[in-house]
Amino acid sequence: MVLHVGGILFDIDGTLVDSSAAVERSWRTWAREYHVDADEVVRVCHGRRTEDVVPQFVSPQHQAAAVARELALELADLDGVVALPGSRQVLDALPRQRWAAVTSGERSLMTSRLEASGLPVPQTLISAEDVLTGKPSPEGYLKAAAALGFQARRCLVVEDSPAGIGAGRAAGAQVLAVATTHAPAELVGADVVVTDLSCISVEVTDRGVAVLMS
Repeated sequence: MVLHVGGILFDIDGTLVDSSAAVERSWRTWAREYHVDADEVVRVCHGRRTEDVVPQFVSPQHQAAAVARELALELADLDGVVALPGSRQVLDALPRQRWAAVTSGERSLMTSRLEASGLPVPQTLISAEDVLTGKPSPEGYLKAAAALGFQARRCLVVEDSPAGIGAGRAAGAQVLAVATTHAPAELVGADVVVTDLSCISVEVTDRGVAVLMS
C-alpha cells in the first residue's frame, strides 16, 4: 500500500518519542499532590493538553497553578525518553519543509523530549500554546498544514491516540495510527494502523511524499 501526500504531520508523544513512563510518573506525582485519583488522571491525560485535563480535577481558582506544576514535573523528568522505532529513519528521509509536528504538550517540554531522544526539532511545531482548542479539535493540524503550504486533505496525520486520530479526521487529512500506546482496536477512524514507524518508509517524489507500508 502506498499513500501519496504533500506533507506529513506527526504527533510527538507516543508517535515519535516514547515518554510514557515519564508522563505517567509526573501525572501520578501531580495527582498525589492535588489529592485526586491518579488512575483516573492517567486514564484521561494521554494525547490531551494539560490545560484540558486539569479542569477535570481542580477547582477554577487553582487551575493555573496546577497546570504550571504539571509542566514543571514533566520538564524535570526526561529519564527513559527515547525515540520510538522507525522515527529517526522516517524523519531523516523527509525535507524539513515536508513535515511538521502537532502536539498537545507545551513547546518547551516537547523540544526537550525531542532533544533527549536525539530527534530533530521541526521547523514547524504547533504546540499547546498555539491553539485555543486541543485535540480532538482539528485546529492544530489545520494550522500545521497551512504553515507547510498545504491543504490538510493533502497531508497525512500520524498519531497514536484516539483524540489525535479524531483531530486528524476532523481536519480532513488521511490518518495513519501507530499502535504504540493503544491497542489497534482502540484506534478507530484511522485509515491505516501499523505497529510503529519501522513499518513504513517515505520517498520524496515529483508528486510530494510517497508513504510505503512494509
